Amino acid sequence: MLMSYVNQFLMPSNNKSALRQTNRNLRAEIDVLKAQVMQMKSDLSESRTVRPKIDQMSTEVVDSNPYSRLMALQRMGVVTNYALIREKTVVIVGIGGVGSVTAEMLVRCGIGRLILFDYDKVELANMNRLFFQPHQSGLSKVAAATSTLNFINPDVQIEAYNYNITLVENFDHFLNRLKYGGLKDESPVDLVLSCVDNFEARMTINKACNLLGQVWYESGVSEDAVSCHIQLMYPGRTPCFECLPPLIVASGLDEKTLKREGVCAASLPTTMALVSSLLVQNTLKYLLKFGEVSTYLGYGAAKDSFYRVTLKANPDCADSWCSQRQNEWRNRLLQLNLPFDSPWDIEELLKADEAKHEKLQEALSKSKHDENDFGIELESESSSRTESTCNTKNYLSNLNSDSVGVKTLYSVNDRKLDPSLQKTEDSFVSQTNDSLEALMAKMKNL
Repeated sequence: MLMSYVNQFLMPSNNKSALRQTNRNLRAEIDVLKAQVMQMKSDLSESRTVRPKIDQMSTEVVDSNPYSRLMALQRMGVVTNYALIREKTVVIVGIGGVGSVTAEMLVRCGIGRLILFDYDKVELANMNRLFFQPHQSGLSKVAAATSTLNFINPDVQIEAYNYNITLVENFDHFLNRLKYGGLKDESPVDLVLSCVDNFEARMTINKACNLLGQVWYESGVSEDAVSCHIQLMYPGRTPCFECLPPLIVASGLDEKTLKREGVCAASLPTTMALVSSLLVQNTLKYLLKFGEVSTYLGYGAAKDSFYRVTLKANPDCADSWCSQRQNEWRNRLLQLNLPFDSPWDIEELLKADEAKHEKLQEALSKSKHDENDFGIELESESSSRTESTCNTKNYLSNLNSDSVGVKTLYSVNDRKLDPSLQKTEDSFVSQTNDSLEALMAKMKNL
């Protein structure tokens, strides 16, 4: 080994650059090993007890049940079946200030499987944000995150991949995990969350998801750290990242050339936590089918302003797979005999309306008070409700289109009803000089 290094020093100068690169790689590996040793020492010094795994979520309200408050959402009617979250798989690309907090929230919510992608390392410069700790400095972000997340909730399956998804040699594997990373028989993942900080990675995620027809959420924080946004990307139904590209992407510029040396983007843990909360909240709504999923939601910290926007896919999108998905969606709307400008979740909305209608019909069809011990015949509430509903519909249909509110058909002067009412108000008032005591005495004698 030593002779090989000596021979390399004696080689021409063109090989010396390769030697320098080898030395840099060795130093990097040594730094990683040192960080791992520090992590192991820290783990040994801490008396951490990992709880046993829980096979099924329980609604039992006890201090030892970590899911009792989550299952309360089901008891209160917010969700139909919260335990379904154990069957869901979410991919997070970018385990930085937003991605790490997002991963922690999903793990605490009891997600079934989490697949993490990042190639960066934890640095002391990351400590102004949440999740990571100083003793994890030097570790890869996915390794540090996996260790912490497994300790928080050992029930969650976590896959971690330490590579750059934008490199050609890694794209096929990234595509494979999106296509076969689900929990059920190598099914696709349920949702992809983009928490990256560059346009190149966003474009890579966009192309992969358009190719597979995979739903994903894009998130971002402004360079000055005072505004943020999340955007739902449903291939063919909502705009993809290339439908409405940022100026840098549309111009074909390399964003790396725009960065100035010694200047970095601002970062606030408050903004990071906020965009992570919005992202996870809408992830839960999408996976568990409750509430209204936001297609675009922005926040400005300067005035604490929120804004929601509904966007349509660009029919002239440069991405060919996006155009193909748009054609598939239009054909689907034609089959359902629905207009092309229907909401992206129109099928879910129709199913929900149908379920409500069936539930109402079932409630109306149930006959109450069929039999009783007293032989009393009571009118069914359902028939009276139906009759009342029909009468209401007939009444509303007979109203003029220009009628508003309640109209008075006629008015009567009260004084013309009875001549006795024509007395003046003064006739009901009498004057007296009696004292208060005298008046009270008269009242007692009545």
